[in-house]
Amino acid sequence: MTIEIPILVTFIAYLSLMLGLGFYAYKKTHNHSDYILGGRSLSPSVAALSVGASDMSGWLLLGLPGAIYLSGASEVWIGVGLVVGAAINWLVVAKRLRVYTELANDSQTLPEFLSNRFNDKKGHIKTVSAIAILVFFTFYTASGLVGGAVLFEKVFGLDYHVALLIGAFIIVSYTFVGGFFAVSWTDFFQGILMLIALIIVPFSVYFQLGGSEVISETLAPSMLNFAPTGGLMALISLLAWGLGYFGQPHILVRFMAIRHKDDVAASRNIAMGWMVLALLGALATGLVGAAYFHAQPLENAETVFIFLAKVAFNPWVAGLLIAAILSAIMSTVDSQLLVSSSVISEDIYRPFIRPNASDKELMLVGRCAVIGIAALALLIAQDPKSNILGYAWAGFGAAFGPMILLSLYWNNYNKVGAIASILAGGITVVVWKQLSGGLFDLYEIVPGFILATLAGLLFSKLSGGASDETKEDFAQFEKSL
Repeated sequence: MTIEIPILVTFIAYLSLMLGLGFYAYKKTHNHSDYILGGRSLSPSVAALSVGASDMSGWLLLGLPGAIYLSGASEVWIGVGLVVGAAINWLVVAKRLRVYTELANDSQTLPEFLSNRFNDKKGHIKTVSAIAILVFFTFYTASGLVGGAVLFEKVFGLDYHVALLIGAFIIVSYTFVGGFFAVSWTDFFQGILMLIALIIVPFSVYFQLGGSEVISETLAPSMLNFAPTGGLMALISLLAWGLGYFGQPHILVRFMAIRHKDDVAASRNIAMGWMVLALLGALATGLVGAAYFHAQPLENAETVFIFLAKVAFNPWVAGLLIAAILSAIMSTVDSQLLVSSSVISEDIYRPFIRPNASDKELMLVGRCAVIGIAALALLIAQDPKSNILGYAWAGFGAAFGPMILLSLYWNNYNKVGAIASILAGGITVVVWKQLSGGLFDLYEIVPGFILATLAGLLFSKLSGGASDETKEDFAQFEKSL
């Protein structure tokens, strides 16, 4: 794909806007709480779109439209699972987590919340959960950097490693400077751009093609068939992607940062509306793309959105729309960097190295951690073909999801049970992924989630349950709801 000056100019303008937002956020960041959690001041709309943008990543504009372009509407079932999982997460987790994390000594991170929730004076649960988050997110971040580099490579013909450095520099810059405010506000604008792109691109091509009659005549009947393929186990596996939401730290931290518990309902409505419209747009993009390129199929199905944007609009508009893909990738990577940075400064540096560290010192440590994690992710991302995303979604969902739910709903849950949940969920995902055939074709998050829940219940019971102090704290939490 040759470089077109209008596309390049709009790309640079968009990236400059993201950096500008980072410096604007810097002025609003006064202390460590602001840097890692925005002082719990996110409005419903910012929280909602920040959740959506940081969740969907490039999959929404590259992966899902590409899968539908190749296989048709039957690929939409993973989207159905995600919508259901996200809705339940908002309903059963968001408000309780917002309230409980504030009551639990104003916890700023998930490991800190778990430590306070279980009155863990020795920091066992904080250490285990912090290590798990750092390991998973380093690889998750590397995967996002690969996606951004591949996009630059495809659109501008840049060398992969040069593109990797450019993408990392941009994301690290505004995350380093502005912290949580920068990440949340850039995600807010990126979410808007992603939604606009997913609406206007398929609609424009739809009318260029001549409407639904022409499209239905062009496509094979199987392409418009929504019935799931692959049998019951395949359907369960697709729907089970929704289980991952309960354990994703970069999503859960947005719940913690919502301005007030009474704002959760409004934020949920905005988030779910955005998500449904965006997924419908991705479905439409894949289908109209299959019709438009019916005579000359694309070499890479995941580029369908890019090519549709180029054929439907002039290069200036196309550049902005293609920037939406980078938005999707950036909005996930920046969130992962910030959560990892927060874990290092708040859950490792403060308790184990400098208990009396000042806010200024902790912010410096957090900013240095952003650079350090990004550098490590860059090393991992050197090979664009390596499967570095690994088990992050399933791993977080199985290891942290049951633990978060039990922490918010069961007063007899204890530290031993929580650690057992993390280990059982994480190990099951890794082991199950290595096996194949029969039952082992089931998506690994399902057995991981089930075994993590059972381990939490069993080991809490066997170790004597929660202390009286922990039960009293839980009762106080339920009253505050």
